[in-house]
Amino acid sequence: MSLSSAKRIGKRIIDYPESTVPVISSVDYASNIFRDPTQKACHLLKNYLISLFPILTWIGKYNLGWLTGDIIAGFTVGMVVVPQGMSYALIATLPPEYGLYSSFVGVLIYCFFATSKDVSIGPVAVMSLTVSQVIKHVQARDPGQWDGATIASTLAFIAGFIVLGIGLLRLGWLIEFIPAPAVSGFMTGSAISIAAGQVPGLMGISGFDTRAATYLVIINTLKGLPRTTRDAAFGLTGLVALYAIRYACLYLTKRYPRRARLLFFISVLRNAFVIVVLTLAAWLYCRHRKDGKGKYPIKILLTVPPGFKHIKQPNVDTRLLSAIAPELPVATIILLLEHIAISKSFGRLNGYKVNPNQELIAIGVTNTIGSVFGAYPATGSFSRSALKSKSGVRTPAAGILTAIIVITALYGLTDAFFWIPSAGLSAIIIHAVADLVASPAQVFSYWRVSPLEFFIWLAAVLVTIFSSIENGIYTSICASLFLLLVRIAHPRGSFLGKVTIHEESSDRKETREVYLPLSKGGIVNQDLKITPPSPGVIVYRFEESFLYPNCSLANSALVDYVKDNMRRGKDMSSVKLSDRPWNDPGPSRGGAIQDQVDNEKKPILHAIVLDFSAVSHLDTTATQALIDTRTEIEKWADHPVEFHFASVLSPWIRRALVAGGFGIGISASKVHDLAAVVPYRDGAAELGQPGKEDDVESTDLKKRHSSAGSSSLPESTPDGLAPPISRDTPFFHIDLAAAVRAAESGLHRIS
Repeated sequence: MSLSSAKRIGKRIIDYPESTVPVISSVDYASNIFRDPTQKACHLLKNYLISLFPILTWIGKYNLGWLTGDIIAGFTVGMVVVPQGMSYALIATLPPEYGLYSSFVGVLIYCFFATSKDVSIGPVAVMSLTVSQVIKHVQARDPGQWDGATIASTLAFIAGFIVLGIGLLRLGWLIEFIPAPAVSGFMTGSAISIAAGQVPGLMGISGFDTRAATYLVIINTLKGLPRTTRDAAFGLTGLVALYAIRYACLYLTKRYPRRARLLFFISVLRNAFVIVVLTLAAWLYCRHRKDGKGKYPIKILLTVPPGFKHIKQPNVDTRLLSAIAPELPVATIILLLEHIAISKSFGRLNGYKVNPNQELIAIGVTNTIGSVFGAYPATGSFSRSALKSKSGVRTPAAGILTAIIVITALYGLTDAFFWIPSAGLSAIIIHAVADLVASPAQVFSYWRVSPLEFFIWLAAVLVTIFSSIENGIYTSICASLFLLLVRIAHPRGSFLGKVTIHEESSDRKETREVYLPLSKGGIVNQDLKITPPSPGVIVYRFEESFLYPNCSLANSALVDYVKDNMRRGKDMSSVKLSDRPWNDPGPSRGGAIQDQVDNEKKPILHAIVLDFSAVSHLDTTATQALIDTRTEIEKWADHPVEFHFASVLSPWIRRALVAGGFGIGISASKVHDLAAVVPYRDGAAELGQPGKEDDVESTDLKKRHSSAGSSSLPESTPDGLAPPISRDTPFFHIDLAAAVRAAESGLHRIS
């Protein structure tokens, strides 16, 4: 490529940036997207409709082997969800039958929309606690207007409808902004809050608000220990029995591994076993001890209405909606966040892919339909999903059998539910939520991997305990987003040097060059000798995408490094202090000559190599920052400086760089501002035309730009071989080594 052609290309780029060098064209890109629009639209619509009902992809292949696994898992989960559902309804301050309504609708509807075979939808502890807070808030605002069940079913309808909309619009990726430590933090804090709130019921202590802040509940419980009643005999006995059966089965499994399967099912049925025993004991103890006021000596469930007694459309009264609105965000976040976290975990564990958007549709439909049956918000359960997975579930159809067991209990066992001691249900709740508390090993792993995320976890736990679960969730989410923004706005970058590595194999020896940070930051072997690039060449690696929040820092890093380590092109020793710009007053009187002597010892800057291998996005502001960087550096050097780019693989990044005059050797004086927020139109309008303060370094800089266009153009390749990078963009290189070689070869030719 000749110099005249390079100039021609440079001129055309300013006028028609899409029609010269081989970068992506927005016209061609759009035409490819909208080619055969009818056919593509039909194809997308077909796939979209099929994706709404994943059951269609596997139900036709259902077989007897799958049925066996589903029956075992469905029956096992059903035996657990019945006592858990009633227990969690008590957390939500609702009658126990509402927990069964939510359990039935959740497991039945989910199997038609599920992309996870393991997840079990129904009442969960954290969501139940949130529902109790919503009920408390609404009833405090409008006393006596609505009962708890009406508020809960309306919350299920609205939150489910919102989550359904998020899923249909395919916005499930928003959940990815909440990291695992944040989720674990508020789950741990919530579990502690739930357990603390159930201890008074376990001990029969009353007389204070168990929905207050957790630390207050703990203090009031300790103060109320002298008021412990006979309920503690049932509650403590049940809790001890649950842990005794669990650890006994674990011990026997290690000692008798051949009996592991049998011991596993004995362990998972401990909830049902303990409830049956405690119910029988309560019946024997209470049946003849009813006092004159109709009260029994211990607190029991009493009447549980059989069947679906509360089927009706949800109440969408505008006054109720306005009362629920302040609590709606936290309920929605828990609804979708807990479920997606569970489904992804089990998908990763069992080797299948989960579609987050479809999962949101599933829980959205489940809660929207469930509100008609009187159900309160339901989502995925950690404990029951783990139980379902360990039971050998094969497909989501296992939920149908679980639903049959729940509806059987709802219609046939409600008379027996009358005698269930409330303290026993509190024991089941405490036993269940204890598994949600992060283990010390897990917390320590947060510290080892990222101490900042450990503090996010700790903040979520403490805020939940000392304030509320709502504030705990908001704290963890806001802290995580703040940390993300800090990391985006403060990208890591490093100036690189070269290390020669010698590798020996059985048949040959190889030598290759790698580039590592000159600061040796993060290098294990600190004794490693890193050779700087040739004098006059700078190699800089971006380690993040180059975008508007962080481009100014990269600009400062490059410009400051050049001013500290490269020779200034203009001899400033003879320039009067009064003629120097205010932001560069120079050394004190008498030090200008020594300053110039020190400046002469520095190398002359020739080229800057930018490693873009980690840059996946480049926007307008960042491109303008690169132009500004080039302008400042060339002004300092007082001559054109080559900018080489390595590993620019994205066509959109190449397009942006070419529009900024990079890649083909266009000088800074040839390119206008790309991001002139406030254009100056009263005189100098082009970039590179100096103002009055810049006259001291104007010299013949623009005249010498014409010699920089072709210093490192690649040589012609042999016939029949295509170069990896187009010859029209000689300053784009396939990798970092090629870019450094091109920069150094240009330096050698000049010298």
